[in-house]
Amino acid sequence: MELRQLRYFTAIAKHGTFSKAAEQVFVAQSALSHQLAQLEAELGTRLFHRSRRGVELTESGRIFLAHATGILRQVEDAKASVRNAATDPSGKVVFGVPHSASNALALPLLQAVRQQLPKVELELTEELTGNLVQQLRSGQINLAVLFDDGGLDEFSSEYLLDERLALISPPSAADRPLAAVSLQQALLLPLILPANPHGVRPIIEEAARMHGLHGPNVIADISSISILRTTLLAGLGHTLLPVMPLRHELETGTLCAVAVENPILSRRLALCASKHLPLSAAASAVARLTRELASTLCTTQVWQGGSLVAEADQAPGLG
Repeated sequence: MELRQLRYFTAIAKHGTFSKAAEQVFVAQSALSHQLAQLEAELGTRLFHRSRRGVELTESGRIFLAHATGILRQVEDAKASVRNAATDPSGKVVFGVPHSASNALALPLLQAVRQQLPKVELELTEELTGNLVQQLRSGQINLAVLFDDGGLDEFSSEYLLDERLALISPPSAADRPLAAVSLQQALLLPLILPANPHGVRPIIEEAARMHGLHGPNVIADISSISILRTTLLAGLGHTLLPVMPLRHELETGTLCAVAVENPILSRRLALCASKHLPLSAAASAVARLTRELASTLCTTQVWQGGSLVAEADQAPGLG
């Protein structure tokens, strides 16, 4: 198996036709077809379904694409690390952010990288945490912000902050609490929450179990922040979330938030990287900048509901 075969394969997957892929990688279409045939023969499976309209990945092709993309990214990282050993960091860094954290982190991080790391090309991808775990594991992304659910041991990680959850409601709701509520009171309300096991759902259900309470009264499972926002604005229920994903609505008064106490609910955000794939100079620089940025956003209270993790509780770090 050769790197050029992986490049040809990913180009075909991206463009959907042999002719466009051949133009992209600057080879004849016949050569492209020949290299793909050799790759499929080595793997012992078809990677594409062919039709008059083009090609589509087979199930084997979808699985192989994740690995091929990760391998090619690692090759580029290795080249960049050697080139940048004695110079300013440069190269591409793919950074994964969960939907519910992107509103707080994405824009400030893009601005900080542009200002402080002008030679670094930052690609942000917004995904469910489960998808980010798979992409980080396969090397498709260099860094990711993940929630610490006790299952991050396979990654190198460093805690960024703790984020407190609040009860968020439409102002027109007749059952909307006007002041802080207990977890027991919040769980009895009609709740719209991310589907298990995504987002804050495991935190809420574990807290209920630990305090001998009934589970949440879930009327809808919605793992998309944009759809959840629309559902709340339509007055269909309440949610338990950090305030930052819905900051705009809370500041304009189209949604309202009250604290949840007895117990306080929070989630811990960690910056994670693979233990098996070394970070490029550019990725290490972005990781360092992310830690500094999260600290600044917390101490200046721009990241509302966020607080720094005590040094004694800190994870080992990215190295």
